[in-house]
Amino acid sequence: MAPPVGMESPGKDPAAFRTIREVSEQLGVPQHVLRFWETRFPELKPLQRGGNRRYYRPGDVAFAAALHKLLHQDGYTVKGVRKLIADHGAGNLVAIANGNAAPSRATRAADPQPAADPASQAAVPPQPAPIGQPAAPVDAALFQDLRILRDRLAAALAA
Repeated sequence: MAPPVGMESPGKDPAAFRTIREVSEQLGVPQHVLRFWETRFPELKPLQRGGNRRYYRPGDVAFAAALHKLLHQDGYTVKGVRKLIADHGAGNLVAIANGNAAPSRATRAADPQPAADPASQAAVPPQPAPIGQPAAPVDAALFQDLRILRDRLAAALAA
């Protein structure tokens, strides 16, 4: 994963490791915030050399940039981002932060299912977004799968 456009340090190879100071300046967050993220997101694991000096790989920088966008710009909570990682995988977090919807693990693992009846979908009233989630749906396919499962459950209970 390469850092987002505009995240490279001038005069430094894009594949070069970054210090915690460089990453904190690029993202505009204090260094202690990056250290906090390391405790809450085990996927963010920079190399640590002598004296506990942290060196961020380009993938770590991209992951930290995605965390910054989701937490500070999109309004997610730490718990909400953890749920995104659980649902979509850590490798897809950068794509999600950049607005590219990635398929969820449940959607990829499930067999293709027939589409639900449009009449049953129209009867579903809109629900408020769960706490820690944005108001707009992150993955429309996931909600479609949930509707299908709800209809199957209702049919099984009625039988």
